[in-house]
Amino acid sequence: MSSLTIRPLGVASSLVLATLLTSGCDDDGAGAGASGSGDNAGAAGQSTSGNGGNAATSGSGGGAGLDPLKDCGVATAPSVPELALTEVVSGLTRPVYLTQPRGEASRLFVVEKPGTIRIVVDGVLAAEPFLDIEPDVSERYQEMGLLGLAFHPGYATNGRFYVYYSTLQGGMAHISRVSEYSVSSSDPDRADPASARVLLEVNQPEDNHNGGDLEFGPDGFLYIGLGDGGGAGDQHGADGNGQNLETLLGKILRLDVDGRGSGQYSAYAIPSGNLARDGARPEIWSYGLRNPWRYSFDACTGDMYIGDVGQSALEEVDFAPANAGGRNYGWRLMEGDRCYNPEAGCDAAAQNLVLPIATYGREVGQSITGGYVYRGSSIPSLRGTYIYADYSSARFFALRVAAGAVVQAQTDISSNLNTGGDVDAITSFGQDSAGELYVLSFGGSVYRIDAE
Repeated sequence: MSSLTIRPLGVASSLVLATLLTSGCDDDGAGAGASGSGDNAGAAGQSTSGNGGNAATSGSGGGAGLDPLKDCGVATAPSVPELALTEVVSGLTRPVYLTQPRGEASRLFVVEKPGTIRIVVDGVLAAEPFLDIEPDVSERYQEMGLLGLAFHPGYATNGRFYVYYSTLQGGMAHISRVSEYSVSSSDPDRADPASARVLLEVNQPEDNHNGGDLEFGPDGFLYIGLGDGGGAGDQHGADGNGQNLETLLGKILRLDVDGRGSGQYSAYAIPSGNLARDGARPEIWSYGLRNPWRYSFDACTGDMYIGDVGQSALEEVDFAPANAGGRNYGWRLMEGDRCYNPEAGCDAAAQNLVLPIATYGREVGQSITGGYVYRGSSIPSLRGTYIYADYSSARFFALRVAAGAVVQAQTDISSNLNTGGDVDAITSFGQDSAGELYVLSFGGSVYRIDAE
């Protein structure tokens, strides 16, 4: 495999890392990895607009997320092809996410953790932000900030998008907030700040493990990732927030942002198919997660991949076939595929836990950054490969899944893509509407993954 190649397209970034990434580990404990099958849901404000069909069919909200990009097969090459990182832009301030509205081909939208969304076109960073909500965003702790962005599948016609950020209430209480915004009616490169509509607020007991990812699934519904509430070992209640179905913490939620319920669900509706158990919050799609900092859907198959940050022993990749909700990924009963909380029992089969498809230990890395399955056209032999990394060690990994089974086990591809860790502090991956992948460094640069 080739050594790292960085092809600068602009001025090299001179920024120096200031803090640790939003998803860093604690030093004392462990946790994650399990799951069971969900029941069909019924709840206040329940929506039946999702169809539960395959990933190519749309639910509510303007249809599926990404269109299936060519065939959904897995590349048959025995190994990952030679790759390079091409610098697309530098000079960003603590970038943590990149995305592109469905169907667009030029503008890339980059989330800066202090509270701005920037536009990049042909390697040029626009001088004015698309959205600036810095006054509302708190970075009191390193894992807080503006953390997520998702454009509505129908953004081209309705102009709506969603952000996830940390804010303080009364100057003290830490809240995670998901808000809806609309693009300006007069300027496509500006959001309308007056359009803000709060969708969801979740009180946070501590300042870390905020999750923060927002993704529209192939069913057209909005998925929201929340960490376990922070602290080491999820010491919240008897079994931790991850196993407590009365809280939204330690979960992935699924909302119909086009519907409206009643009462506390007046800002959204509950899609049919969410977890429905006595006492469970109806927003829950899956649970038993510690800090699902970045997750994604395969643009072809609709399969879900979750990078869940571990406690002190294991980082993990969790997997769910398309439309498979109600899954318990195990934290804090398990960390990865190991028992973490033996007092509560650790029989994965008996407790209907879904174990991860890949793990690695602290000797390899300490903070997983989930990525994407490559579905672009520029690197045909990479198609169907899930690419992810570790923030702390700057190592890159690849694995392949076909028909729900791992067909190529986790492989360290750092010597191919990032020799010597020259690109470090990998906060996130990004995907454009053509399926090409990008890598974000906390130091201020965005890179595209290209063929060598």
